Amino acid sequence: MKLVVFIKQVPDTTNIKVDPETGTLKRETAGTVMNPFDMYAIEEALRLKEKLGGTVTVVTMGPPMAKDMLRISIGMGADEAVLLSDRLLAGSDTWATSYALAKAAEKLGFDIMLFGKQAVDGDTAQVGPSAAQYLNIPSLTWVKKIREVSDKEITVERMMDDGVDIVKSSLPVALTVVKEINEPRLESLKGKMRAKKYEPAVWTLADINGNEQMVGVKNSPTRVAKSWSAQREAGKAEMIDGDAAAMAEKLFTRLKELGFAK
Repeated sequence: MKLVVFIKQVPDTTNIKVDPETGTLKRETAGTVMNPFDMYAIEEALRLKEKLGGTVTVVTMGPPMAKDMLRISIGMGADEAVLLSDRLLAGSDTWATSYALAKAAEKLGFDIMLFGKQAVDGDTAQVGPSAAQYLNIPSLTWVKKIREVSDKEITVERMMDDGVDIVKSSLPVALTVVKEINEPRLESLKGKMRAKKYEPAVWTLADINGNEQMVGVKNSPTRVAKSWSAQREAGKAEMIDGDAAAMAEKLFTRLKELGFAK
């Protein structure tokens, strides 16, 4: 079973610096961590490997410093890791990123692609399904449990607003997983020792036979209108005292003054 997990580095700071020309985050200057939901995707891939055999390869797209994040996946037990890094990819939106990741998956070959349900910096939840669309394979989103899997098909439970769907799909397939699916393991001592010396493969757009007209901020169909660092302001509160009846009357009067009640 060939399992490929896609992860992303996301900001770990409220002091985000933005490129004034492109409106995109300067990731080189921002503290970063692995997208939390991606930890569950790695763990599920490792569990599938332990059950079925095969290999787990972890892939990310980003600047050279993303190697450190890939080494965490090696410490957890992944077999190999790949960094997709190229200036031509800089500023890619979800449409362009999905294309690049699909090309990387195509080069690696796979039975199952796994993603976290979404990245916490963008919250779009688009990349996994979009990559599957580029590859013309099925995608199952918001997976909370893998019931059965063979070399030809998989049955999963999908978390829905009104309950759980049980869905069966052929392989190859793309899955996006939610945190309810498992509890990610910590890096083992043996894994940390391997990760310390491990050097992830680095691929450029040319290495995955990608079309530069499909990636990058200039070719992405979406545009960032405005980006800025969030500013925290001290909270403002009005205190109401008295007994319950008096406080209720004062509160109702204040709500009417603010236009929230009549």
